[in-house]
Amino acid sequence: MGNVPPVYIGTDFGATTSKIAGVWADGTPISTEMHQRPSDSQLGPDAVVSGWITSISTYLEQNGLAWEAVQGVGVAIPGPRRSYGVLERGPNLPESFVGFDVYTAYSQALAARAGRAIPLAVGNDGNMGGLAEAHRVRGASGGGVLLLAPGSGLGCAYIDQGGMPLDGDTLAGMEASHMPAPLHLLGARAYPCGCGRDWGCIEIYTSLAGLPYLLAERLAARPDHPLANSPLSPKERALALRGLAQQGDDLAAELFDFQARALGLHVASLAMALDPKYVIIGGGLMDPESTTDSFREHYLGAIWAAASPHLWPAQRESMRVVPATLGDLSQAIGAALMALYKPRAT
Repeated sequence: MGNVPPVYIGTDFGATTSKIAGVWADGTPISTEMHQRPSDSQLGPDAVVSGWITSISTYLEQNGLAWEAVQGVGVAIPGPRRSYGVLERGPNLPESFVGFDVYTAYSQALAARAGRAIPLAVGNDGNMGGLAEAHRVRGASGGGVLLLAPGSGLGCAYIDQGGMPLDGDTLAGMEASHMPAPLHLLGARAYPCGCGRDWGCIEIYTSLAGLPYLLAERLAARPDHPLANSPLSPKERALALRGLAQQGDDLAAELFDFQARALGLHVASLAMALDPKYVIIGGGLMDPESTTDSFREHYLGAIWAAASPHLWPAQRESMRVVPATLGDLSQAIGAALMALYKPRAT
């Protein structure tokens, strides 16, 4: 390679868009500018993989690099998976992706473009986001990291003291969003989840997925609220709540306080098994461009207030709850770090 510094590329595969990021050999990002393009998943798997190769070429060119420098690639894919790198049926992807072997197809495409085999690592997208955020928050200090990212659903990851995500024996590790919520503590009913479970998955009480249920219940007791007679759809009403909460709307603030409390109780439950040093809270509510400083501080404080009474004394003294900082780039950067830390031979 001569004097060309080695780089590691990450691909974040979403049903709508795919993102590219890269890191140097010391794990620092090559760039924090967003590089994304439509996934074109409606055109099928081959078109998606071809788009990734094109995007990497563009990314390298924009940063003054060439394929010669690429020593590993990682890709973050949605769960569930049939086996390493092989997709199972997902809620947002076309039928053509059921059983698609991402690992083999992407490995072959990379080798064809680079003229040599490039090690490829494949991981769950939530785990990859956790890997990147953990690398950033703990630096060289070590310690386990739990990531919880409420958005459309509840993203979950655990990064161990060695810096690797918990995958599990069937690659279903840390699907903690579908653990049952402590309904008796929340005073809530068991709402059905998109995963098919009806015991009240914690995702329904902490993310956008369940806000329409929670909002409808509370609007029944507040017929004079502006959203009670709104022509918006249930999902659109739920999406309006974040803005209303920051404008001082009591009902919206009450709902986010409820979700923060539910998330805090989930932190306490997971702490019993994982005992993390850091708890990172991600998702859109932690986006500085979408929420105010006071909203984020209040939300994080409510999570800690709900979790801390149920923690062991040592955990209450040492555990830290902090906001995520990488935003939408986290999964692509995490995939690049996985390529650096744990490449899989092609």
